[in-house]
Parts: sequence; structure tokens; C-alpha cells
Amino acid sequence: MSSAFRLDRSVVADPALSRQVEALAAAALAADCVSPLNDQAALVLAGRAGGATHLALRRSGRLLGYAQLDDDHSVQLVVDPTWRRQGLGRRLVEAVRQADAAAEFWSFGDLPAARALAAALGLRPVRQLWRLTRSVAGLPPWSAQLPAGCSLRAFQPGDEAALLALNARAFRQHPEQGRWTMADFEARRATAWFDPADLLLAWGDDGRLAGFHWTKRHDAATGEVYVLAVDPDRSGSGLGRALLQAGLAHLAERGVGEVFLYVEGDNGRVVHLYESSGFCVSLRDIRYAAEGKEGT
Repeated sequence: MSSAFRLDRSVVADPALSRQVEALAAAALAADCVSPLNDQAALVLAGRAGGATHLALRRSGRLLGYAQLDDDHSVQLVVDPTWRRQGLGRRLVEAVRQADAAAEFWSFGDLPAARALAAALGLRPVRQLWRLTRSVAGLPPWSAQLPAGCSLRAFQPGDEAALLALNARAFRQHPEQGRWTMADFEARRATAWFDPADLLLAWGDDGRLAGFHWTKRHDAATGEVYVLAVDPDRSGSGLGRALLQAGLAHLAERGVGEVFLYVEGDNGRVVHLYESSGFCVSLRDIRYAAEGKEGT
């Protein structure tokens, strides 16, 4: 690699780097129809979440490649589409592995180039995250009932602790979601897309939070099942399906035409819930790790 290329490493993303990465990610999205960075990476770049190392690969001051290494060994990276197939991705991966031998790499959209690079570097798939999609255009207002002893309302200030406690219980085996803290919630509440009306909470007659469906509107036409959580004590009660249908009807009422969500590919019970509710797999994200290393 020519000495004209420079690799910088930092634990803080300054505003200039953030703007450059946003432009780089936008170029990759335009080329691949898949964003190379997720919501968490965007929050870290915006300074609303910490705990990450930033690696920036430049030539003559121009950002050509970027990798974000989180404290949980998770890596997201992107290379300028006009500079691909020139070894920049390999150089970023090798630099990350030097910094963290336990690093695991996301390939959003399971792109062929990412598969080839992973194979060349001895990385193997250890986790699959599926994107499922369905239309909600013309969906009628929600008319189903919650299980007996539950009522539905939108999020209100003061609900935070109950929501986070339930989130931790519902996702106790999930490598990212189950670790949410108040800071994680506040980072999302501070975003432009947050609307308390989009966060639906089901409360039991005992005063405890039974479940919630956090919906998200990305634009006028597209929405997301951002988080759907049910208290494990209420598993099998039908609450999850009822909350799902309530959230979809809510998004349709707001004018959304298509809704997507992400689910672990090996979670058969949850995949069945979504597929039986009209969702179909539209994309697969793959996480790669070194040979012989278990996925996290």
C-alpha cells in the first residue's frame, strides 16, 4: 500500500470526521442499496453514545475508508465505492484485528464483496440478522384486544425505568439490546425521529409494564418495528402478537406504507410470529468472526 495512504485511530469522532463518514456512508448506500452503518454507529458518530474506536483511512486528506470498533468487539466499516478492489477493506480489517483480536465484523446486506473478503481473511459467519418487510398500506384501525388485565397507552415521562427493566428481562440473552442503559434510551429520545406517541406500552392491572412496541418512522412512507418486547412471564399469552398488530395499525394510521424489522435468523419462534403476520425476509446481515471463535 502506498505511503500516500494514512490510517488514523482515535476514540473520539470529531464533527469533521462525522461529516466525512456520513458522506462516505451515503455514497455506499447509493452504490449498494444497503447502509453500511446502523443506528448505533450513527449515535456514536453524533457523540450521543461512546465506547468506540474510530479508524480512518485517508489519501491526500480524503476519507476513503472508515471502521468503527465498539467495546463489545463489534465492527462496522465502509470503503468509498470508487476505491474498492484496491485492498482498502483488507487494510481496515487487518488494522482492526491488530487493535482487537476478538473483533467481529458486520456485513449489512450480505454483499458478495464482503463474503469474498471474509473468506480471504479466514473469517466465518457466526450470526445472521434478518430484515423482514411487509406492506401496511390500507391496514384498518386496530380493533383487536390485549390479553385480559392489560391496557395500552403511549409512553409518558416517568416510564423510563420500567421500560428499561422490562427490556433487560425480555432481551437478557441478546448481545446488544439487553444491555441498554438510561443513557442509551436518552440518546434515542434526543433524536429527531423520536415521538412518544410511537412508543406503545401495555400495562397490567397490577401496575407492572407487561410489554411494549416501539415503532419508528424513517420517512413519510417507511416505518419500523424498532423494538417489540414482552415480559417473559407473559410469554404465550398473545400479548406480543397483539402489540405487533397495534403498532402496525398505528404506523398505517400515520400514513406509512411499508414496515420493516430486524430479527435474529436463528430465533425460530419470533421469526414465525413475524412471518405469520405477513412479513417476508428481504435482506440478511451477517456477522463474521475468526475461525474457531464463537459468535457473541
